[in-house]
Amino acid sequence: MTQGEAARLGADLTPTGAERAGNAAGTIPAWDGGLKTPLPGIVPGVSRPDPYPDDKPLFRITAANVEQYRGQLSDGQVAMLKRYADTYYLNVYPTRRSAALPPAIYAAIKEQATKAELADGGNGINDLGQSTVPFPQPKDGQEAIWNHLVRYRGEAIDRRVLQAVVQRDGSFAPVIIRDLISFRPSFAGKPEYDNTLFMDVQKVLAPQRLAGTALLAIDSVNQVTEARQAWVYNAGTRRVLRAPEVAYDNPGTAADGARTTDNYDMYNGAINRYDWKLLGKREVYVPYNANRLDSRGLKYADIIQPAHLNPEHLRYELHRVWVVEATLREGMRHIYAKRVFYLDEDSWSALLIDHYDGRGELWRTSEGHIMEYTEASVPFYAVETLYDLNGERYLAFGMNNEEPYELNFDWRAEEGFYTPSSLRRFAN
Repeated sequence: MTQGEAARLGADLTPTGAERAGNAAGTIPAWDGGLKTPLPGIVPGVSRPDPYPDDKPLFRITAANVEQYRGQLSDGQVAMLKRYADTYYLNVYPTRRSAALPPAIYAAIKEQATKAELADGGNGINDLGQSTVPFPQPKDGQEAIWNHLVRYRGEAIDRRVLQAVVQRDGSFAPVIIRDLISFRPSFAGKPEYDNTLFMDVQKVLAPQRLAGTALLAIDSVNQVTEARQAWVYNAGTRRVLRAPEVAYDNPGTAADGARTTDNYDMYNGAINRYDWKLLGKREVYVPYNANRLDSRGLKYADIIQPAHLNPEHLRYELHRVWVVEATLREGMRHIYAKRVFYLDEDSWSALLIDHYDGRGELWRTSEGHIMEYTEASVPFYAVETLYDLNGERYLAFGMNNEEPYELNFDWRAEEGFYTPSSLRRFAN
C-alpha cells in the first residue's frame, strides 16, 4: 500500500480499509465507528444483550422469490433455499455496521499498511508487525485471504462450545469442546513469537468416549519457513504424538468427517494448495449481528433442527463483501476443488464460503454468524455452520447457549502452556 493509500485509512476508508460511505441505494449505511463501547447490561460470562432489540425483519427471502434477490446471494444460499423450500428462508434485517476494533489495533494497521508484503509466493507475510489487516485494500486474492487469516479476534479466548453433526432427522450427539486460543496481539513484541500467528489448545469434554482427547496447534505467519506444528493427546493411550495431518482436508476434531481441518474458523491454515483470484466486491445478504442466536435464553433444541438451523433465530443483512475464488492448483490434492469466499469488508471475517467437489458441483456451503463482542471490541462468530448438500446433514460449531459460561476474552495463557508437556497435563 502506498503512503497516499494509507492516508485514506480513517478518512474516506475505515481503519480496516472498508468504504466508510454507505451505498447509493441507502440500504447499506455509512460506518460510524461501530459498537465502540460495551453494551449496557452485559454480565461477563453470564449474558450479552442484543444491541438492536427493536429491529424487525424487513422482508423474507424464500424459494418462491429467490430469483428476485439472486444477485445478492451466494450459490450456496440459493441452493439451500431451493433444496429446503418448505422450511428454509432468510429473514433480512436493517443493515447495522457494528464491527469495531480497539484504537491500538487501528493504529497498528495503519503503521504497517505501507510495510507488509507477501513473501514466498504468497505463503507468508514480511513485516506484518502487529497489524491484523496487512492489506486494507487488497490487490489480489492472496492478500484478501490473508486479511481473514490474521484478522483481529482479540488477544485470547477461552470458550466452551457445542459441536453438533446433525443427521437428516435432526438428531445429533453433542460434542462439547473447550477451546483456548492465543492470537498474535497477546504475545506482541516477543522475538521468539515473531513468526507465530496463533496458538490453540482444544480439549473434548463430552461425550465420555471422546473425553480427554486434546489437540495443540501452533500456526506460523510464514508457513514455508515454518509449517504448522501440531500434537494430539490420546486419552486411551495417554500419549502425546506429533500430528502433521492436522491440516488441509484431513478430518476435523471429533466431527465424524463432517468438516475438514481447514473448515475451522471458516478457513484456516496454509494457502499453498490453491490459486487465489480476487473477483471484486459485491453487496450480499450475509449472516450478521447474531446476538439473538447467541441468547442464553435459547436451548440447543430451539436452534438445531433437521437440514439446517432454525431460520427464525438467524439474522441476515446486506453488506459489502470481497469475493475471492480459490481453485486447486495442478498437482495438489484437496477434497474441495474450488472454494468461493465472501469476506466482510468491515471485519475481514469470512461470512459465507461455497465448497465445490472435483466435478465442479457445489458440495458444501458454510456460514459464519458473526456478532460484535462489545466488551472486548471483537467481531467474532457466535456459530459456524457447514451444510452438506449431498449428504443432507450439517455441522454446527460454536454454540454455547447452554454452557456454564460465555466466551471469555480476558483469559491469558501462562508461559509454557502451548507445549506438548503442558498438553498432557491439561488433558488429564
